Amino acid sequence: MKLKHSLSAAFALALTLAAAAPASAANKEHQQLMADLRILQEQAQLLQTTLEAINESMKAMDGRVTQRVDQLSAVLVKAFADQKLSLDNLSNDVRVIREKLDDNNVRIGSLTQEVNALRQSLQQMSARPTAPPPDADAAAAAGTQPAPSAPASAPPLVPPGASPQKYWDAAMADYFSANYDLAVSGFTAYITSFPKADMAADAQVYICKSYVNDHKDDKAAEACDVAIRTYPNGKAIPDAYYLKGLALKNLRQLDRAREAFETVVKNHPDSDAARLARQALAQLGKP
Repeated sequence: MKLKHSLSAAFALALTLAAAAPASAANKEHQQLMADLRILQEQAQLLQTTLEAINESMKAMDGRVTQRVDQLSAVLVKAFADQKLSLDNLSNDVRVIREKLDDNNVRIGSLTQEVNALRQSLQQMSARPTAPPPDADAAAAAGTQPAPSAPASAPPLVPPGASPQKYWDAAMADYFSANYDLAVSGFTAYITSFPKADMAADAQVYICKSYVNDHKDDKAAEACDVAIRTYPNGKAIPDAYYLKGLALKNLRQLDRAREAFETVVKNHPDSDAARLARQALAQLGKP
């Protein structure tokens, strides 16, 4: 009986030992898994920290790039502005130089005309014969004859050898004083003395204006034709066509007047003469 009991106890102990061995092995595996999990968690945390650092670095780099781009843009804008300012200044300088050149050309032209006028005056004085002194008999005979009648209108008071501007000013003074006969004489003297002057065409048109204002419409139409034929490219030609139409209208030559008005409207539509011609055509009505 005692032996049987000992065998049972030994068998129970063996079973107990046998059951305890698997439990110990399972516990070690669990501990190993937990250790691996902690390692993975640490690596994930390290990776997260690395990613955050990279993100912060990229943000800082992006800020620096944006700042650099802004700086470059500001530099380029300033450079373009400085270049535009330089170009504007250069354009102004060129404009000033051109204006000075034009002014000098006008002055040179005026001086040339004055020199030509003086040369013509000297030539006329040299070619003019000296009158012999009258003898007593001639003087006595002259005393018995009637004095010649004075001209109807005095010539322009412009001394020989005067400059083109003096001729022009004298003629314009007569024109604005309504001394149209004297104005016509003055403008004619201007054209005769300075046929190639810049204002020669204007002088011819003022002859036409003088005749129109003096109600000498037939002479006005002829003077305008002279201006149109002689100075086809003159800046006063639109006025010549309009004045011709006005003179012909006063002469009751309505078809020719309409033709003159239509010519200035067609060829010089933006001129003041064209505006007046349109009004005149409206008054004439349809043919």
